[in-house]
Amino acid sequence: MKYLKAASVLLIILLIFFIVAVQGGFLGKDEPAVTTEKTKYTATFLDIFDTRTEILGYGTTEEEFTEQAELMKERLVFYNNLYDIYNDYEGINNIKTINDNAGVKPVEVDPEIIELLKFSKDMYDYTDGRVNVAMGAVLSIWHEYREYGSNNPERAKLPELSELQAASEHTDINDMIIDEKNNTVYLSDPEMSLDVGSTAKGFACQRVMDYCRENGMDHILLSLGGNISGLGTRIDGTSFRIAIQNPDLDSPEEFIEKVDITDGQCVVSSGDYQRFYVVDGKVYCHIINPDTLFPAETFAAVSVLTDDSGKADALSTALYNMSLEEGMEFVDSHDNLEAMWVYHDGTKIYSKHFEESIPK
Repeated sequence: MKYLKAASVLLIILLIFFIVAVQGGFLGKDEPAVTTEKTKYTATFLDIFDTRTEILGYGTTEEEFTEQAELMKERLVFYNNLYDIYNDYEGINNIKTINDNAGVKPVEVDPEIIELLKFSKDMYDYTDGRVNVAMGAVLSIWHEYREYGSNNPERAKLPELSELQAASEHTDINDMIIDEKNNTVYLSDPEMSLDVGSTAKGFACQRVMDYCRENGMDHILLSLGGNISGLGTRIDGTSFRIAIQNPDLDSPEEFIEKVDITDGQCVVSSGDYQRFYVVDGKVYCHIINPDTLFPAETFAAVSVLTDDSGKADALSTALYNMSLEEGMEFVDSHDNLEAMWVYHDGTKIYSKHFEESIPK
């Protein structure tokens, strides 16, 4: 009987040790044996990529989360300055510097610009030219008309087709010459310019999330102007739930759909509700179809679900410029890619497996 009692006591001691070991993860002698509760925090920035940036994460203290968010912001600002086509920054050769030297000389740039432009060239090939960062000459015309029309609605007008066609003669992506050995980029056509609006935000978002993963961060959701990417899960192990904005800004329903994303997945939407201007009562968005040189009109929005934010950014633009039939065929022919098309009357069309991500 004494031996039975001793065995029972020993079993209880071992059970207590097992529980402590599991909860504490076999922590060292100087570490607490009980896991500290983490709290959800958010940070918002309005000065990066000319859009709204939101970071959701968890920390044992607000200071811990803030430090993490500031590191992410620092990386995002780094990419913002490199990929800017409108502004100069002291000591930095960026995309604007490349454009300013078109037909003049190669420009030595940071390797991250080389990587973006190589990726953009891959997306050009991947989408059969539907995404072309060499279309700056055309896009800059639309930008000028859109800015003027937004500031002077009563005098808003469209560019002449002849003006756009003349500019389109200077959009050959093969005139973008990348020298990886010397880290230089040269635009051999003096009237050519780069506009990386279809790839830069998504590419930067993906690079920042890769940076977070490499530095041991987890449980993070980053939204960079609608380029939404997740790292890990929510702190309780469940998927991040993403609400997709309704492109009908007059609707009482702010969101048109919700999706759950797992570790490494991202959602990116393109549509005519973001940057646009109105001419004679008609809305003209910022997404220009390279075939017509005019804004695409078929859809109110297209949302893409995949595992790379840069690719999602480019493909949401490409699919927006395709017909539904072309887009469906494109999505079905590529792995790990799903999409949702939204028409102006609110009708939603899903690719084969998109609905699997919609919470039940």
